[in-house]
Amino acid sequence: MAKTKSRTEKDMRNPSKFQVFCRRNFGFVFILVWLIGFLVFRLYPFISSLVYSFSDFHLFKGISEWGLMNYQEIFESDKIMKSLGVTFAYSFMTVPLKLAFALFIAYILNYKIKGVNFFRTAYYIPSILGGSVAIAVLWKALFRDEGVINAIIRAFGGEGINWLADPDYALFIISLLRVWQFGSAMVLFLAALKGVSVELYEAATIDGASKARQFFSITLPLITPVVFYNLVTQLCQAFQEFNGPYIITQGGPRDATTLFSLLIYRRAFQLNEMGMASAMAWVLFIIVMTLSVIAFVSQKYWVYYGDEK
Repeated sequence: MAKTKSRTEKDMRNPSKFQVFCRRNFGFVFILVWLIGFLVFRLYPFISSLVYSFSDFHLFKGISEWGLMNYQEIFESDKIMKSLGVTFAYSFMTVPLKLAFALFIAYILNYKIKGVNFFRTAYYIPSILGGSVAIAVLWKALFRDEGVINAIIRAFGGEGINWLADPDYALFIISLLRVWQFGSAMVLFLAALKGVSVELYEAATIDGASKARQFFSITLPLITPVVFYNLVTQLCQAFQEFNGPYIITQGGPRDATTLFSLLIYRRAFQLNEMGMASAMAWVLFIIVMTLSVIAFVSQKYWVYYGDEK
């Protein structure tokens, strides 16, 4: 018994390399499940899609050719380039409108008004429901030829508009669905507005500054970090939008709402051209990454951090 005890104490004083390794890396046991999920469901698809983007990989026919033909087709295809243009138009339309509307509502809800908690909840609900298929179907019902919007217009003696069948209106209607889901950005803006010191407003009021001057000289500069965060996240989401165009217009009319993500879906799951779909996904990734890098580089010119000297 004493010999066994002494051997255990000796092992504790002079542990083997394996024991040292296990002790130092025991924390990996707790993240093992996440690590396996990341490697299998994130990293492997990420790398494999890059490899397949240089092939003509068909889901059922396999691979018969390797090269840059997918990327060449992307930049030579008028339909794909038009889809890219529509995606840029959609993103640059929805993101500024959504941020402006979210900031406007947050600014109003920052005041102590009666029932403010109810209004905060009511304005946030669309962000929870907006990504669902049911809301997209409801949006389609609102703007169809015999929908609620046209019924209201006709009730006032106007003539109904073919909202979803006219290329001049269809993309705007799809954009409104995204703008309507401003709740998450609004909550962040509201939290940022709460963090602005009241003393600054009091000093500005004593100096005779108007509400507009206070907003642009005090409020807006101090919440620019949140503006920057919302800008990047909303830009990434806009470029990946899928539900709205797919359910409401199916990319029509005349490809007026065919966003790039919708075109990727068609190539991958309707035509089974996985190689081409992978190449298009990587083009989209590079575009979003480039815009994000531009935003990060530009932030030193317009984003104010309180700890800066």
